[in-house]
Amino acid sequence: MKTIKLLSIIFLGAIALSACTAEVIIDDDNIIDEPRISLNALLNSYEIWYVDVERTKGNVEIPFFQKAFTVSFKNGAFYANNNLVGLGSNGNGFGLDVGYYDTNRMELEIDHDIDGFYRLVVSQLSNNEIEVYNRSTNTSYYLIGYQRNSFDYDRVFYDNIHYFLQEYETWEKVYTSEFGALNAFDNENYLRFEYFGAGDNFRSSEDQNGIPIDDIYYDYTGHYDVYDIANIFDKKTLTLDYDSPDNEIFELSVINDSKIQLLHEPSGTVYHFKGLGQLQFKNAKNGSKSVQNDIKRLKKADFLKLSK
Repeated sequence: MKTIKLLSIIFLGAIALSACTAEVIIDDDNIIDEPRISLNALLNSYEIWYVDVERTKGNVEIPFFQKAFTVSFKNGAFYANNNLVGLGSNGNGFGLDVGYYDTNRMELEIDHDIDGFYRLVVSQLSNNEIEVYNRSTNTSYYLIGYQRNSFDYDRVFYDNIHYFLQEYETWEKVYTSEFGALNAFDNENYLRFEYFGAGDNFRSSEDQNGIPIDDIYYDYTGHYDVYDIANIFDKKTLTLDYDSPDNEIFELSVINDSKIQLLHEPSGTVYHFKGLGQLQFKNAKNGSKSVQNDIKRLKKADFLKLSK
């Protein structure tokens, strides 16, 4: 049966706050009014909204969506999970308070602590999916709604682990196993992962342990890649592109939010690196270091496929 969506916005009752949208659907035999909840109620019907960045349309970014893994709307406060460090625990899973929001019919107004004021149009695409559209830049973002107890924080974390590596100013080697063959990487004491130039790059240093971050001299810069391991979602293959053919290949696993393990596959040596100088993508009023748009977060579509 073919349906044609015609309209429109109506008010139920005399109180403006009770406004809701309705669609008039015409089929072969009937005209049916289908009332829908207000925009504010819709935004609050899901605790977590996953930002599906890969589906974004338009060339002008909305910064607070572009750098967020999830956003949430709670009683006028706008929350975001911008970091993988602490994902699932920061703000009881909501993330950090990064601004304020208000709704007017199907318009969403967000006043972000850093990025400023935006007026956006929201369209409901399905029960748990919305499009957020910026008229002035012709840009759309797509958000998928979840409850916290059904949202797979771990999947988001491991699908984006190369960004986790970038959330510390540097990683210091704090452990080297006694087993494993001697190799050139034994001399590397610091790794720094960054997004600059043409993509994901790392720097390494042989400086002694325990020196201040700002005093570390990085004597090598190269490209790094993180690859999936078949049928194992919580371990990855990390390749550090030293002068070819001397690439270093590791099995990467996460010990906790500030420590990683690297199993050097050619030698069998195990290293632990501790993150120093966390970079927090958060609101300025907390007084912590804020980094804006340094990382363009392109999340994997695999998360959405596996979490449905």
